Amino acid sequence: MPLPAFGSVKRIGVIGAGTIGASWSAYFLSRGYEVQAQDPNPKGEEFLKGFIERAWPALEKLGLAPGASPSRITFTHDPKKAVEGVDFVQEQAPERLDLKQDLLAQIDAALPADRVISSSTSSLMPSAMGARLKHKERLIVGHPFNPPHLIPLVEVAGGPNASAEVVDWSVGFYRHIGKVAIKLNKEIPGHVSNRLQMAIFREALHLVLEGVVSVEDVDSAISDGPGLRWAIMGPMQTFALAGGEGGMPHFVDHLGGMIRGLFKELGTPDFDQATIKKLLPEVEKAVKGRPVRERAAARDKALIGILTALKEARKS
Repeated sequence: MPLPAFGSVKRIGVIGAGTIGASWSAYFLSRGYEVQAQDPNPKGEEFLKGFIERAWPALEKLGLAPGASPSRITFTHDPKKAVEGVDFVQEQAPERLDLKQDLLAQIDAALPADRVISSSTSSLMPSAMGARLKHKERLIVGHPFNPPHLIPLVEVAGGPNASAEVVDWSVGFYRHIGKVAIKLNKEIPGHVSNRLQMAIFREALHLVLEGVVSVEDVDSAISDGPGLRWAIMGPMQTFALAGGEGGMPHFVDHLGGMIRGLFKELGTPDFDQATIKKLLPEVEKAVKGRPVRERAAARDKALIGILTALKEARKS
């Protein structure tokens, strides 16, 4: 089906304006778009505009597109009204399949057939979410990393019902607006980045439960170690670099046996109530009573520094 040229996209519909939707809204505004946002929360508009106001200084530091303004936003409680006249829809309702199916069907019925609907779902698959859609071919997953207004990654997955044209257009559109979009060749629960996160979280949890390390120190083991390298290149390229002039083949020859041994040693903890009961006091100890907003602000300040440094480094 014919899809809009990237340059003709002017207005974005944001369905669900909680933390993720508000962050998406701020990002779309920073790229010069008009945003029509929706949320059922009676205080949704107040939250949304407060979030954008707090996020805007960071977006200014990273660079605004011509015409970008935090005032170019409207709010409604009605999802059908939010998608009137829009060129692209970004949806992020709660992770409940029945709710998603109903909401997406409403949007599908109200939207021209040549407009893409993208869901920020963290784990649900497009084939299941789109079960009630008339135009199943135009639904994709466009899963960001939190907070979307700062972190570049978006995972794009179409599933068996989406057209290849829609998937490719969506990857291109996200890249057009400054995102780093990756394309999944098939749908899978949790997509890619969350599955990688869960693999690390599972082993971190195992090490804490086994008394090997504290919560605070297991976090440092990532943030002050491999996490710094992974901000520059992922684990595959990092290990290829570790192989020196011999590349990945030398790395495998040199450390393959150790890796196979560690694979067998990795833990498989259960995330049950007993585990959670043991974990929560450790996490509270690690965060040292700092309020959520204070910790988020510190994270965002550091992210801006990292993104700015990476941008400069990649120019060379």
